[in-house]
Amino acid sequence: MKILVCIKQVPDMESPFRPNGSATWFDESDLAFRMNEYDEYAVEEAVRLKEQLGGEPEITVLSIGPDRVIEAIKKALAIGCDRAVHILEPEVASREPWQIASIIAAYARDKQFDLLFTGMQSQDRGSAQVGVLVAELLGIPSTTTLVGFAWADGVVTATRELEGGVKGKVRLRTPALVTCQLGLNSPRYPTLPNIMKARKKEITTLQAGELSSEKPLTGSAAFRHPEKKGSGVVLEGSVDELVEKVLVILKDKTAVLR
Repeated sequence: MKILVCIKQVPDMESPFRPNGSATWFDESDLAFRMNEYDEYAVEEAVRLKEQLGGEPEITVLSIGPDRVIEAIKKALAIGCDRAVHILEPEVASREPWQIASIIAAYARDKQFDLLFTGMQSQDRGSAQVGVLVAELLGIPSTTTLVGFAWADGVVTATRELEGGVKGKVRLRTPALVTCQLGLNSPRYPTLPNIMKARKKEITTLQAGELSSEKPLTGSAAFRHPEKKGSGVVLEGSVDELVEKVLVILKDKTAVLR
């Protein structure tokens, strides 16, 4: 069995976010980066399947981006992936989901992967489109938002989280693609011995332009922080004092009591 896990390196959500000079992406100068959280569930589930099958499947981890994405790749290798593919694309932030999916599909098309795992969405762009687009381009079935996964005899049984907390079950024959989210598993931390072993694992570097030259179908015109529309007021005191303060505010600041 051959498994492909697609991961993305994204800014840490605790980083200071500011638009760049063109206001089309973030200024990356002060950003820290990490593996996309949803992709961590994908890596963990792939490694669990390998363990379930006695170590027989080979797991390839793939990431698109500049040289810095090697750190996320090394983490996936330390968790249990066997080999890696770094698709070098310094301008990955300007590539929209169709282009990213086209690159992944071009790489995977002749590799005969049985299962493809991706995160449900990325934390920075949040399009939730790449996984299903890859499946469509490869002509294989897919299902999304997994909170449960089982494999037996070439059939995936996926539990999906639907609206209102409802769960749905989907069965797919491999080859297939699934997208993973919070609740599917608890990702493990790489151990020191596995971190050391990961240094010896193969990382192949390819150029994005050699795989696909698809033009964007959409683009980011601009983005900005929301405008501040006012400030909040914190009231303290006893219940009677709070009631009095609220009445004063309603009389002075609004037309409610006029």
